[in-house]
Amino acid sequence: MLMPPASLMIYVATQPVDFRKGAGGLALLAKETLGHDPMKGVAVVFRAKRADRVKIVVWDGSGLVLYWKRLDGSGFKWPPIVAGVMRMNAAQLSALLAGMDWTRMHAPRIPQPKALA
Repeated sequence: MLMPPASLMIYVATQPVDFRKGAGGLALLAKETLGHDPMKGVAVVFRAKRADRVKIVVWDGSGLVLYWKRLDGSGFKWPPIVAGVMRMNAAQLSALLAGMDWTRMHAPRIPQPKALA
């Protein structure tokens, strides 16, 4: 199971990509087309035309890592297909990879502290 650190910047390419590409090809696509370089400490999530596949590229400090997953019998809950990228946090990515509806995950609202008088 992939457990990204909470501080990791995660970007999702909302348009499907050619899943024949490997880690180097996807990293180059992320840098040149999406403007986010996995070699600079961000994770970029890619989807295939079929909604049941995901690839993630990220630099782990010593090498480029390619994470690939296919769900059996169902598909991932993807954002709408539009041009560009969207931001996702680590908890949402974990839910996406588990096949859950990550759109229902929200940070808790923390009330403003009251002034001490």
